[in-house]
Amino acid sequence: MADDVLILIDQQKAMEHPKWGPRNNPDAENNIARLLAAWRSRRGPIIHVKHDSTFPESPFWPGQSGNDFLPLTAPVAGETVIAKKVHSAFIGTDLTQRLEAMGRPKLVICGVLLANSVEATVRVGANLGFSIRLPADACWSCDKRDLTGRLWPDEDVHQLTLALLSGDYAAITSVDEILAG
Repeated sequence: MADDVLILIDQQKAMEHPKWGPRNNPDAENNIARLLAAWRSRRGPIIHVKHDSTFPESPFWPGQSGNDFLPLTAPVAGETVIAKKVHSAFIGTDLTQRLEAMGRPKLVICGVLLANSVEATVRVGANLGFSIRLPADACWSCDKRDLTGRLWPDEDVHQLTLALLSGDYAAITSVDEILAG
Protein backbone atom coordinates (compact mmCIF):
# COMPACT_ATOMS: atom_id res chain seq x y z
CA MET A 1 0.00 0.00 0.00
CA ALA A 2 2.90 2.33 0.81
CA ASP A 3 2.03 5.77 -0.56
CA ASP A 4 -0.49 4.55 -3.12
CA VAL A 5 -3.52 6.80 -3.52
CA LEU A 6 -6.91 5.19 -2.96
CA ILE A 7 -9.49 6.52 -5.42
CA LEU A 8 -13.15 5.69 -4.79
CA ILE A 9 -15.44 6.15 -7.77
CA ASP A 10 -19.14 7.13 -7.48
CA GLN A 11 -19.86 5.78 -4.01
CA GLN A 12 -23.21 7.56 -4.05
CA LYS A 13 -26.79 6.70 -3.18
CA ALA A 14 -27.70 6.87 -6.89
CA MET A 15 -26.14 3.41 -7.23
CA GLU A 16 -29.04 2.04 -5.15
CA HIS A 17 -31.52 3.12 -7.86
CA PRO A 18 -33.44 0.22 -9.46
CA LYS A 19 -32.52 1.43 -12.97
CA TRP A 20 -29.22 -0.45 -12.72
CA GLY A 21 -30.98 -3.82 -12.49
CA PRO A 22 -29.29 -7.03 -11.33
CA ARG A 23 -25.71 -6.70 -10.13
CA ASN A 24 -22.88 -8.96 -9.08
CA ASN A 25 -20.53 -8.76 -6.11
CA PRO A 26 -22.92 -7.85 -3.27
CA ASP A 27 -19.85 -7.50 -0.99
CA ALA A 28 -18.28 -4.71 -3.06
CA GLU A 29 -19.23 -1.88 -0.69
CA ASN A 30 -17.94 -3.80 2.33
CA ASN A 31 -14.68 -4.48 0.48
CA ILE A 32 -14.37 -0.81 -0.44
CA ALA A 33 -14.96 0.04 3.22
CA ARG A 34 -12.13 -2.36 4.19
CA LEU A 35 -9.74 -0.53 1.86
CA LEU A 36 -10.92 2.82 3.14
CA ALA A 37 -10.40 1.77 6.77
CA ALA A 38 -6.86 0.58 5.99
CA TRP A 39 -5.97 3.85 4.23
CA ARG A 40 -7.43 5.89 7.06
CA SER A 41 -5.59 3.89 9.72
CA ARG A 42 -2.24 4.66 8.11
CA ARG A 43 -3.25 8.16 7.05
CA GLY A 44 -2.81 7.31 3.37
CA PRO A 45 -3.99 9.60 0.59
CA ILE A 46 -7.67 9.12 -0.31
CA ILE A 47 -9.65 10.74 -3.11
CA HIS A 48 -13.43 10.39 -3.30
CA VAL A 49 -14.83 11.00 -6.78
CA LYS A 50 -18.50 11.84 -7.07
CA HIS A 51 -20.59 12.13 -10.19
CA ASP A 52 -22.56 15.35 -10.59
CA SER A 53 -24.76 14.57 -13.59
CA THR A 54 -25.67 17.30 -16.04
CA PHE A 55 -28.97 15.51 -16.79
CA PRO A 56 -31.92 16.41 -14.50
CA GLU A 57 -33.46 12.93 -14.87
CA SER A 58 -30.30 11.22 -13.60
CA PRO A 59 -30.21 9.78 -10.08
CA PHE A 60 -26.81 11.55 -9.82
CA TRP A 61 -28.36 15.01 -10.35
CA PRO A 62 -26.98 17.43 -7.70
CA GLY A 63 -29.36 18.49 -4.95
CA GLN A 64 -31.21 15.20 -4.66
CA SER A 65 -30.50 12.27 -2.34
CA GLY A 66 -28.96 10.11 -5.09
CA ASN A 67 -26.10 12.57 -5.32
CA ASP A 68 -25.21 12.03 -1.65
CA PHE A 69 -22.40 9.68 -0.65
CA LEU A 70 -23.21 6.20 0.64
CA PRO A 71 -22.76 6.31 4.44
CA LEU A 72 -20.48 3.23 4.55
CA THR A 73 -17.83 4.82 2.33
CA ALA A 74 -18.54 8.54 2.73
CA PRO A 75 -15.63 10.96 3.05
CA VAL A 76 -14.66 12.33 6.43
CA ALA A 77 -13.21 15.76 7.20
CA GLY A 78 -9.88 16.30 5.49
CA GLU A 79 -10.40 13.77 2.68
CA THR A 80 -10.34 15.06 -0.87
CA VAL A 81 -13.57 15.09 -2.88
CA ILE A 82 -13.53 15.67 -6.62
CA ALA A 83 -16.73 16.18 -8.61
CA LYS A 84 -16.87 14.94 -12.19
CA LYS A 85 -19.47 15.51 -14.88
CA VAL A 86 -18.37 12.75 -17.28
CA HIS A 87 -17.35 9.12 -16.81
CA SER A 88 -13.59 9.53 -16.30
CA ALA A 89 -12.41 11.22 -13.11
CA PHE A 90 -9.48 12.64 -15.11
CA ILE A 91 -11.61 14.62 -17.58
CA GLY A 92 -12.72 18.12 -16.58
CA THR A 93 -11.26 17.85 -13.06
CA ASP A 94 -7.96 18.68 -11.39
CA LEU A 95 -7.22 15.02 -10.57
CA THR A 96 -4.14 14.84 -12.81
CA GLN A 97 -2.67 18.01 -11.32
CA ARG A 98 -3.32 16.79 -7.76
CA LEU A 99 -1.60 13.47 -8.49
CA GLU A 100 1.32 15.17 -10.21
CA ALA A 101 1.76 17.42 -7.16
CA MET A 102 1.96 14.22 -5.08
CA GLY A 103 4.78 12.90 -7.29
CA ARG A 104 2.69 10.69 -9.61
CA PRO A 105 2.00 7.95 -7.03
CA LYS A 106 0.63 4.52 -7.81
CA LEU A 107 -3.15 4.31 -7.74
CA VAL A 108 -5.69 1.86 -6.35
CA ILE A 109 -9.02 2.51 -8.05
CA CYS A 110 -12.33 0.98 -6.95
CA GLY A 111 -16.04 1.74 -7.08
CA VAL A 112 -18.83 1.59 -9.63
CA LEU A 113 -19.82 0.87 -12.25
CA LEU A 114 -16.87 -1.25 -13.36
CA ALA A 115 -17.84 -1.13 -17.05
CA ASN A 116 -18.53 2.59 -16.91
CA SER A 117 -16.85 5.22 -14.70
CA VAL A 118 -14.29 2.85 -13.17
CA GLU A 119 -13.22 1.57 -16.59
CA ALA A 120 -13.10 5.08 -18.06
CA THR A 121 -11.00 6.36 -15.17
CA VAL A 122 -8.62 3.39 -15.30
CA ARG A 123 -8.13 3.67 -19.07
CA VAL A 124 -7.45 7.42 -19.02
CA GLY A 125 -5.22 7.12 -15.95
CA ALA A 126 -3.14 4.41 -17.60
CA ASN A 127 -2.90 6.43 -20.79
CA LEU A 128 -1.58 9.31 -18.68
CA GLY A 129 1.15 6.99 -17.40
CA PHE A 130 -0.16 6.15 -13.93
CA SER A 131 0.41 2.69 -12.47
CA ILE A 132 -2.97 1.31 -11.41
CA ARG A 133 -4.18 -1.63 -9.34
CA LEU A 134 -7.84 -2.56 -9.65
CA PRO A 135 -9.29 -4.82 -6.93
CA ALA A 136 -11.94 -6.90 -8.74
CA ASP A 137 -13.87 -7.47 -5.53
CA ALA A 138 -14.12 -3.74 -4.72
CA CYS A 139 -16.29 -2.88 -7.70
CA TRP A 140 -19.41 -4.29 -9.26
CA SER A 141 -21.20 -4.63 -12.56
CA CYS A 142 -24.78 -4.94 -13.71
CA ASP A 143 -26.51 -6.73 -16.57
CA LYS A 144 -25.95 -5.11 -19.97
CA ARG A 145 -27.81 -5.55 -23.25
CA ASP A 146 -25.62 -5.39 -26.36
CA LEU A 147 -26.59 -3.89 -29.72
CA THR A 148 -27.92 -7.22 -31.00
CA GLY A 149 -30.33 -7.40 -28.08
CA ARG A 150 -28.43 -10.09 -26.19
CA LEU A 151 -28.50 -9.66 -22.43
CA TRP A 152 -25.11 -10.16 -20.79
CA PRO A 153 -25.32 -11.21 -17.13
CA ASP A 154 -23.65 -8.99 -14.52
CA GLU A 155 -20.86 -11.46 -13.74
CA ASP A 156 -20.03 -11.88 -17.46
CA VAL A 157 -19.86 -8.09 -17.87
CA HIS A 158 -17.62 -7.91 -14.80
CA GLN A 159 -15.20 -10.61 -15.93
CA LEU A 160 -14.97 -9.34 -19.50
CA THR A 161 -14.31 -5.78 -18.34
CA LEU A 162 -11.57 -7.00 -15.99
CA ALA A 163 -10.03 -9.00 -18.84
CA LEU A 164 -10.08 -5.97 -21.13
CA LEU A 165 -8.35 -3.81 -18.51
CA SER A 166 -5.84 -6.42 -17.34
CA GLY A 167 -2.23 -5.77 -18.29
CA ASP A 168 -2.34 -2.74 -20.57
CA TYR A 169 -4.36 -0.59 -18.19
CA ALA A 170 -4.25 -2.09 -14.70
CA ALA A 171 -3.04 -4.92 -12.54
CA ILE A 172 -6.17 -6.82 -11.54
CA THR A 173 -5.99 -7.82 -7.91
CA SER A 174 -8.14 -8.28 -4.80
CA VAL A 175 -8.71 -6.37 -1.59
CA ASP A 176 -6.93 -9.10 0.41
CA GLU A 177 -3.87 -8.91 -1.86
CA ILE A 178 -3.72 -5.12 -1.53
CA LEU A 179 -4.11 -5.23 2.25
CA ALA A 180 -1.45 -7.96 2.52
CA GLY A 181 1.00 -5.79 0.57
